[in-house]
Amino acid sequence: MIPNAPLVTVVTIVYNGEKYLAECIESVLAQTYRNLEYVIVNNCSTDSTLEIAREYAAKDERIRVVCNDRHVTVMENYNIGFRSLSSESKYCKMVDADDWITPDCLSKMVGLMEAHPTIAIVGAYQLEGDKVQWKGLPPSVEKISGKEACRISLMDDLSIFGPPTSNLYRADLIRKHDPFYSVLEPHGDICANYEYLQHDDFGFVHETLSVRRVHHGRETTRVEELCMDAVAEVDYASKYGPMYLNTVEQDAILKRALKRYHRRLGGAVLKMKGQDFWRYQSARMREIGHPISWAKVVWETVKEAMREMKSPKAGYQKLERVLKGKMS
Repeated sequence: MIPNAPLVTVVTIVYNGEKYLAECIESVLAQTYRNLEYVIVNNCSTDSTLEIAREYAAKDERIRVVCNDRHVTVMENYNIGFRSLSSESKYCKMVDADDWITPDCLSKMVGLMEAHPTIAIVGAYQLEGDKVQWKGLPPSVEKISGKEACRISLMDDLSIFGPPTSNLYRADLIRKHDPFYSVLEPHGDICANYEYLQHDDFGFVHETLSVRRVHHGRETTRVEELCMDAVAEVDYASKYGPMYLNTVEQDAILKRALKRYHRRLGGAVLKMKGQDFWRYQSARMREIGHPISWAKVVWETVKEAMREMKSPKAGYQKLERVLKGKMS
């Protein structure tokens, strides 16, 4: 138990989440940490999401339901959630409507932050399918300089920063920045870590405290289909490298990111990606200042084809999966 336990605002943003929302809400209400308020932000759902949320709110006075007057993007909806914090809240915990948290999630994360007041953001392990994610830091490290965390994340390519459900934020950090997620692309949550950890510490609980549900309807499916993660890596290197790395290191990670990016595009050519994919890639890479090198795409396509030829069976199986995906 934490003496004089501070108030935590838990926020769930949801759009057409009737399938998983009840399980998400139940996981929040099952917390051993009791001093919480729970805000559910309904993004103009057309299914029974709102009815489910209001049913729980009628039973528990800690729950408050916020309804958007228009449908917004996922990142904009997060920002609406951040603006819903009570003035008394000391911490904020996001829990995506698809996900759920373990009963001791808040007590473990708040406990670490209370023990180390310089920590602005706390992360933890997260189960995704059968894999435990965000295991980049050594188990002995529970507090690290934010600058050092960002530096090793960029330079050593380590998985440290997870999605919103795996994090706990200090509320005064959120109140200083509106919008809190200033980048409205799907990787805006990771950008926030790079932006705000320049002057504070990062904490990490080396326990699995949340579960990320993988299904076709969530935003991560679109991220994978459009290879947004490859674009994000280039964005991180070009935008945040100068904040945390010297010139030589910055050049190295940008070169690495661009090489990986063009290799992914080479694979995309063989997968016969459609016009939406290429329009997105062209527009986003121009925005971040690194237009696609089509010569590199051609070269990476040739290399990818040669790799497939060395393993015809694997190449055939991959092609078969691609064709099945296009027909489904």
